[in-house]
Amino acid sequence: MRGLRYLLTTFSLAVGAVRKSGLRAILTAFGILIGVAAVTIVVALGEGATRAVSGAIDSLGENAFAVIPRETAQSGARGNSLPPLTEDDGEALVREASSVVYSAPLLSSFNQVSFRDNNTAAQVIGTNQSFFTVRAWKVADGALWPPEADSIGGNLCLIGSTTAKELFADGDPIGQVIRLGRTPLRIAGVLESKGQSPFGQDQDNVVVLPIATMRAKFLPTPPGQVQRLLIGAEPGANPDRVKREATAILRQRHRLQEGAENDFRIRSQEEFREMQQKVFGVLEVLLLSVAAVSLLVGGIGVMNIMLVSVAERTREIGIRMAIGARELDILIQFLIEAVLLCLLGGLAGALLASFAVSAAGRALDWDMHVSPRALLIALGTSSVVGVFFGFLPARRAARLDPIQALRRE
Repeated sequence: MRGLRYLLTTFSLAVGAVRKSGLRAILTAFGILIGVAAVTIVVALGEGATRAVSGAIDSLGENAFAVIPRETAQSGARGNSLPPLTEDDGEALVREASSVVYSAPLLSSFNQVSFRDNNTAAQVIGTNQSFFTVRAWKVADGALWPPEADSIGGNLCLIGSTTAKELFADGDPIGQVIRLGRTPLRIAGVLESKGQSPFGQDQDNVVVLPIATMRAKFLPTPPGQVQRLLIGAEPGANPDRVKREATAILRQRHRLQEGAENDFRIRSQEEFREMQQKVFGVLEVLLLSVAAVSLLVGGIGVMNIMLVSVAERTREIGIRMAIGARELDILIQFLIEAVLLCLLGGLAGALLASFAVSAAGRALDWDMHVSPRALLIALGTSSVVGVFFGFLPARRAARLDPIQALRRE
């Protein structure tokens, strides 16, 4: 009980001293406000960006792997910088790899899409129906093209939600005929919204059509050749096992000698996540370094104002010591004053950061907010700065000679 009463008394003395400082205390806290706001914003931005990019990676398909050509010394020497992948490669993976259950060949380009007086530039993807399964991409309205269109083509297509808004506004696109370049295509369905990809591309600004149609009318390529493959593994499959099996099968099909480089790459979601963590980790360290400099400047300001306060209150300190206050009592009081100044700045900084983060979230269309973790970091940082930069003035106050202090006018 005595300990609690002692702390409350010391705290009330510290609060009174801070209140007497008035404008000086506000200006001192302002330096901490800037630093804490910077730290809080960086933490919230990092969390928001991680959620946004993780969601974008998930939108690629939960068990999806991309197989893309890779230039090798051998292919470059033959004048064929990118060795081809084929639809047969994808079918072999489904047939021979125990954990691969889907394969979607891909041909893609960008083209102008128009409907009457409306037009937009969109990504055009030629693929088969497995593409929608691997990507977990559902049809919001309408239906897929018939299965036979994968091999014989036709004039049916599906469009993304962004493309639908650009061309039809509030109208119904199902059954309408759009022009891809000069070629007419009838819309069979509109895809559900996927949002942005991990690379910032609008996945919903797209036209998807059978690969046979793509090859025949928009992107002539040798029969069976594709730009890349999208393969889907069974739920719960080990990503490393999938890559090992697929690598062995493709090396055999491409007749690669032992020790020769792979002429393809296999990318998984985990690789995208690792890349994301590395990039965000570096950015967060850089931004936190800037914020730390702001806190350092604010902390030095606190130390200076506390040293001035000790000098101005020397007689007060001497009187307290003369009536029984110990060095520890003086030390704790001045430490509490320094921490209070920093906490005031920290709370104001967290409030400012919450408004800034909310505005940034709306501008970027990210789920961003000042989380309890960010708030704890802000207040914890403020307290640490107060203790660290308040210790020297507090120790100086505690070590004053009471006789010399009482002689000071």
